[in-house]
Amino acid sequence: MKVLGITGGVGSGKSRVLKLLEEGYGAVVVQLDEVARRLEQSGQPCFWRIVECFGEEVIGADGELDRVKLGAAVFADEEKLRTLNAIVHPEVKRWVEADIASKRQAEAALYVIEAALLPGNGYEQICDEMWYIYAKEAVRRERLTSSRGYTRERIDRMMASQPDEGTFHQACQVVIDNGGTFEETRRQVAAILQRSEEERL
Repeated sequence: MKVLGITGGVGSGKSRVLKLLEEGYGAVVVQLDEVARRLEQSGQPCFWRIVECFGEEVIGADGELDRVKLGAAVFADEEKLRTLNAIVHPEVKRWVEADIASKRQAEAALYVIEAALLPGNGYEQICDEMWYIYAKEAVRRERLTSSRGYTRERIDRMMASQPDEGTFHQACQVVIDNGGTFEETRRQVAAILQRSEEERL
């Protein structure tokens, strides 16, 4: 089973590439943000450790974490953000490693891990190959404005919180240019996966 890491900045179009890999190549797709949300639910490993560090005021009326309050607690406070990440990231990584082992036993052919913050969090050792989904900043801004309705200020904050282009290039073995038509992206993906298969054989 090939383990592939997908990363890139917000607005780069990672979701469309993930859908292509899932539907076109039968990949098992795991998005780390979704795994983290599951592990932060009441009764899951991270829940009470987060409450212990940030107080019961971050619990909402439904008994789950109030993400608005938790976000406000860590916003612009790097120490609190580091504390939260130190709770969540190791649990997410453990879950992914166990899931990879399970899917390998089930003889899946392709396992894909996605996160904007994949570089520098130890996933280089887990993934056989990492792909950087690239699009120029102007293209990414246009996508975020037109498809999600984000304001310029929100886009600025999101981009500032993510790794810079050099970090992505350094961490990844493959760059997919997703700034043009998606048919061009589709051709790049097909060629890279075909090359990988030929090298494996």
